[in-house]
Amino acid sequence: MLLLRWLRSFRPSASQVLISLLIAGLGWLSGGALSRVDQDLRIMYTEYTLGAADLAHISADVMRYRNTIIRALEAGSRKDFERITESLPGQRARVQLAVDRYAAAGLRVSRSGRSEPEDIEAVRKSLDQYFSAASTTIDLLSREWNASSPSERDRLRRNAEEHAADNAGPKMIQVSLALDRLLDTVADVAKDMRDEGTKAIQSTSVMLVGGSFFIAVLNLFLTRPRTPRRQEAGRSPEPLSEPLRPALPLRPGNQQHPIRS
Repeated sequence: MLLLRWLRSFRPSASQVLISLLIAGLGWLSGGALSRVDQDLRIMYTEYTLGAADLAHISADVMRYRNTIIRALEAGSRKDFERITESLPGQRARVQLAVDRYAAAGLRVSRSGRSEPEDIEAVRKSLDQYFSAASTTIDLLSREWNASSPSERDRLRRNAEEHAADNAGPKMIQVSLALDRLLDTVADVAKDMRDEGTKAIQSTSVMLVGGSFFIAVLNLFLTRPRTPRRQEAGRSPEPLSEPLRPALPLRPGNQQHPIRS
């Protein structure tokens, strides 16, 4: 009840309303700027720092896939060949999953003028070309172990080695170049976001300091006590220290004559 009565009787002045609006506006602008900086920092960590680590794992997995094919070329028996190549589908799926996860992380357009979706698409295209060439090499090796004659086996072995050297090798280089370009783009975007965050923090600090001083000065001028106006002479005389007593009426018998000299 007391609170309701106080609220009903509370009538803020125009200066109080103005200062309150200025403080609220300054806080809202500062909070929005800091919120954008916080969002950029989260994106930089979750989508760029961790994304760069995923790209490094992709490069390592592709190299492991390449080494597995080389070991398959050197297998001395069909059993060893099947044992070595049984891990290839899992390695390929792991690489493609890492690329899809990185693409779905929300990376859109680089502020440095380079488009990240195009770089990711280049990585996917180069990986598809490499895996296609590697699959051809594995298919030739599988046909080699199923060949009926030694001459046919030697021919398939020679074709597999030439295909791995002439096709799979250059495709592997293209994958490495595409990954390097994507890593450069990630570094450029992270640098741009860091610079923009630094500028936003500096401008917000200047705005807070300047706005605080302005509101403080405005508060001094708007809330200072007003001096009473001086009374104009001749319009309202100052009251006497002692009030005048009314004169008593003179009775006829008590009239006093002036003393003659």
